[in-house]
Amino acid sequence: MQNEPLQYRRRKLMADINVVPYIDVMLVLLIIFMVTAPLLQQGIKVDLPKTTSKPLPAISEEPIIVSVDAKGLYYLNLAEDSEKPISLKQVEKTVNIVLRKKPDLPVLVRGDRKVDYGLVVNAMSVLQRAGAPNVGLITDLDQ
Repeated sequence: MQNEPLQYRRRKLMADINVVPYIDVMLVLLIIFMVTAPLLQQGIKVDLPKTTSKPLPAISEEPIIVSVDAKGLYYLNLAEDSEKPISLKQVEKTVNIVLRKKPDLPVLVRGDRKVDYGLVVNAMSVLQRAGAPNVGLITDLDQ
């Protein structure tokens, strides 16, 4: 076999797969996903539908209600003067005292439709820090 001319020598078959093109495709896909992933996580502005909901079952005691008016002022129905604005620190302190005595008392937030959503969320987080396990939202029924 060694003395055969060059043109008659047999070549060994190569059983290896050339993975370079697959690596290239994988890297291109990785770059595409890295670029498009942040775009998929951003929300868009939508007009949510109005629905009717079932009212909460009647309870014998008055729930704790924190109201946020259109100006962003907070009111607490259990405060000395429920018509007077109150600070969030005072809301937290008062609700904490009430919930220590009555831990099963429902806690609700009533926010004006024109108020910034962040102010309602602030009220909800303060109520949770005060010890409310669940905080509900009060809405008007759509007739």
